[in-house]
Amino acid sequence: QVQLVESGGGLVQAGGSLRLSCAASGRTFGTSHAGWFRRAPGKEREFVATITWTGGRTYYTNSVKGRFTISRDNAKNTVYLQMNSLKPEDTAVYYCAADPGSGWPLTREYEYDYWGQGTQVTVSS
Repeated sequence: QVQLVESGGGLVQAGGSLRLSCAASGRTFGTSHAGWFRRAPGKEREFVATITWTGGRTYYTNSVKGRFTISRDNAKNTVYLQMNSLKPEDTAVYYCAADPGSGWPLTREYEYDYWGQGTQVTVSS
């Protein structure tokens, strides 16, 4: 079992930066792939980024490439999402997810077993 708690969301102006954190507990987190998803108002939840359990590989949705960076520190049981050059269209609730299974890249919701409660990111124009 893995429990995930996101933090770091908030209100920021367009062009600004935020760093989201996802603190995990559970024995299998260190060997689980992790990902970030988001749900914008009135839209379905969508994939943002994912990272392997070693941290050696990452994968992003096209709209955030070059602006967002996913990373992890397994010693701290934490996954991060550094978001730069934020745009109003990045406004959403951001969710952290983890999966102890295999396969790569994991970009679909059903591929993840564990989810956090989400953190709100609001980008003003």
